[in-house]
Amino acid sequence: MIVPVQLEVAELKAWLDEGRSLQIVDVREPHEWAICKIGPTTHYIPLAHVPSRANELDPDQPTVLVCRSGKRSLLALATLSNLGFEDLYNLKGGVLAWSDQIDPSLKKY
Repeated sequence: MIVPVQLEVAELKAWLDEGRSLQIVDVREPHEWAICKIGPTTHYIPLAHVPSRANELDPDQPTVLVCRSGKRSLLALATLSNLGFEDLYNLKGGVLAWSDQIDPSLKKY
């Protein structure tokens, strides 16, 4: 059983400010992606495409999965874990929490 690591938005912000090496993967749908994005997202892969596009990701990099609220990113985390990825984090509260706590200029939907 996978026990996902829930990453708080403040912790992700601190990691980014420190310049920590990681990849952020946004798994929302294209219309959501067009509305707003979290800072330096390194990969945009809609949830349904994660299994077929996992080869675009570096399995040796810490990977933070992001969606609107944190539910779909948990599914993506499980998929990547099943494919052998190990250093995985789910952004707790997703884009909504990022907007509330880090960047209120992000448009909510």
